[in-house]
Amino acid sequence: MTGVEIRPLAPGEERAAFEVLGRALHTTVTDDLWARRADSFPAERRFAAVSGGQPVGVAGSFATRLTVPGGTTLPAAAVDGVAVRADHTRRGILTALMGAQLRDCADRGDVVALLHASEATIYGRFGYGVATRSQALRLGAPGGRAALRPDAPAGGAVRMLSTDAAQEVLPGLYAALPRRAGGIERTPLWWAYARARLIGDHVAVVHTGPDGDDGFALYRTVDQRTFDQPNLGAALVVADLHAADAHALAGLWRFLLRVDLVAEVRAPGRPLDDPVPLMLTDPRTCRVTGVDDQCWLRLIDVPAALAARAWGPGAPVVVEVDDPLLTRNSGRYRITPDGACRTDAEPGLRIPVDALAMLYLGDRTVSELAAAGRIEVSDPEVVPRADALVGAVVSPWCGTPF
Repeated sequence: MTGVEIRPLAPGEERAAFEVLGRALHTTVTDDLWARRADSFPAERRFAAVSGGQPVGVAGSFATRLTVPGGTTLPAAAVDGVAVRADHTRRGILTALMGAQLRDCADRGDVVALLHASEATIYGRFGYGVATRSQALRLGAPGGRAALRPDAPAGGAVRMLSTDAAQEVLPGLYAALPRRAGGIERTPLWWAYARARLIGDHVAVVHTGPDGDDGFALYRTVDQRTFDQPNLGAALVVADLHAADAHALAGLWRFLLRVDLVAEVRAPGRPLDDPVPLMLTDPRTCRVTGVDDQCWLRLIDVPAALAARAWGPGAPVVVEVDDPLLTRNSGRYRITPDGACRTDAEPGLRIPVDALAMLYLGDRTVSELAAAGRIEVSDPEVVPRADALVGAVVSPWCGTPF
């Protein structure tokens, strides 16, 4: 890494850093694209790798809060852009950038960091683990048009919003909705990103229940017509959908499934336990076309993170955590239904920090990771007890792109 300086991104270098990110993602950064994205790409909380006076690498984040099991929210860093220019890769620049970012997040008081990974082989070595997963649903063709059962929750009224109205209404509505473990706060900086990437290019609809607005969806349509199938209906792609309860969820889906001239509805990024397939008259009109990693989590302050989340019933378990990058996290922790704290007791489990992230929101069980060799078990009787402590009733889900 000779001749490369790792330092905070300076004001005025934002576009140059954004172009590094764009090239890595094979996107051309035009004046129009930068004009739309500039407000959501500030220099603050970004690090640059600089060579010859120009950024050749970047790692950035924005401050948010993560909901954890039990409903507590923790200060979090949402990592929203990491890249190294192609002619500077394999030189240790990415490792240096990620290390600088983690130390900065710790200094800022972030308890966790989270990201969406462009490649699944990169971030485990920096202590990140897959903490939420999602499924892609395809409703309709070729199984026939999907429809909700007569006994599905009735729902309320659904109205369309203009782009300007969506920008005004959706931030407050999202903030008022309950969030499951894995959900994050959508800050003004995130909504600046959404204006450029979501709202302007999608139709916004809002569901209204007995107590007012309680859900929304953003969708777009994709033309599927071909020379051989000139009358094929469009595909409706749901980019964002959040609802306060089953009634609002059913109301939104009833609207989406009834949009005219649509052959199928595609909904990527839905929770693993999404109840919509159970609401359909014909379950074969809904197919799961994929299950993907969604959010990767990094515990920056392990003691604070373990103390903050709710734990299930069960006898206490002692675990030993190994964190080679943030060594102050390493040590032994006693976890009980009432919380977690450091201890000198002998551990029943030894857990690398990336595997601990996979357990933290309840997406995976101790027994799963132990069977895969991701956790070292010194006392087999501890495993079912640890499963009871970690287990989540509701599947964790982020549901927010960034």
